[in-house]
Amino acid sequence: MVYGLLSGILWGLDTVILGIALAMTPFISTEQAIFLAPFVSTFLHDVCSSIWMSIYMLIKKEFKRTLIAANTRSGRFIMLGALLGGPVGMTGYLLAIKYIGPAYTAIISSLYPAVGALLSYIILKEKMKPISIVGLLISISGIIILGYAPGGEVENLALGFVFAMVCVIGWASEAVICSYGMKENEISPEQSLQVRQLTSAVVYGFLIIPIVKGAKFTIGILPNETSLVILLAALVGTTSYVFYYKGIHKIGATKAMSLNITYSAWSIIFGMLLLGNNADLKSVFCCVIIMVGSIMAAGDIKEIKSMFSKKK
Repeated sequence: MVYGLLSGILWGLDTVILGIALAMTPFISTEQAIFLAPFVSTFLHDVCSSIWMSIYMLIKKEFKRTLIAANTRSGRFIMLGALLGGPVGMTGYLLAIKYIGPAYTAIISSLYPAVGALLSYIILKEKMKPISIVGLLISISGIIILGYAPGGEVENLALGFVFAMVCVIGWASEAVICSYGMKENEISPEQSLQVRQLTSAVVYGFLIIPIVKGAKFTIGILPNETSLVILLAALVGTTSYVFYYKGIHKIGATKAMSLNITYSAWSIIFGMLLLGNNADLKSVFCCVIIMVGSIMAAGDIKEIKSMFSKKK
């Protein structure tokens, strides 16, 4: 549970830092820059994350083992999960924002833990207790209320909904498939993450970026201080992913996803602490119910009491 919760806390911080980068001049200077910003920032984030993971694995002297593990059956499942969660899921998310706006996209994409729970039940035979199901629904409800904003332009509702559902299925599938890949212990959570980030970065660099014609823009970002902010965000994001994958391995995909989605609340908290953002009553209320719901979904009262009694 601690791994899952830390993944959510750090992903909330990563979101705030990446938001700072996206607000910097190179990403808002022209209409083309605004369009390319999400694709390029995601690509650079995954590239930097892959570099951080390589350094980490070299320090642990497991880099060669990672290459060996990548060639196993488990490693190939991790690659599949990476494709679904990274290029497929994130591209669906970004295109959904384009066609239906960020508010509706946030609402629909927040359903991925519920879809993940269903897939986990079908594929991994993970069962959720009634209180966990209630907790997950409470948490998702908090995210929906938090993300809802009346009005806003909707360019193409049907197409936007399709892309949002691609995002949901991609993100949900990543956790389940990666959990399945780590089941045989042929590949560790850290090795899995190294394979995941490298796979995502390569596909983004050789497929997505050329398709959106963002190669020249990407190269122009590199000597800019914006890339340093993305590098910092990637360090925080990589740490978050390490905890997320450890959580998936230790407590299963469903519980790990339930705790990871608390990033919606943590991003508001870090926005207040680091940027001086104001939080209204709605935000505070939503943060509380997201946290409570996620903890309920991740473990029942007996498990939580047992965890604290063992520490004592």
